[in-house]
Amino acid sequence: MEKKTCSECKGEEFAEGTDFMAIKPLDKKLSKGSNKIYTFCLNCGEVISIRVDNPELFRK
Repeated sequence: MEKKTCSECKGEEFAEGTDFMAIKPLDKKLSKGSNKIYTFCLNCGEVISIRVDNPELFRK
């Protein structure tokens, strides 16, 4: 696996977290949605990745 390096500070320690708002399909207003998972540098806080936890919720 390739070692990650922060483009801002060259840090090599990262963590993952989520926020309180789920992402929802535009055509499914009542959907519970899916968490967004952020990968960020522990040194400077730069976010290097945002991904959807359950992408299958968005398939038609």
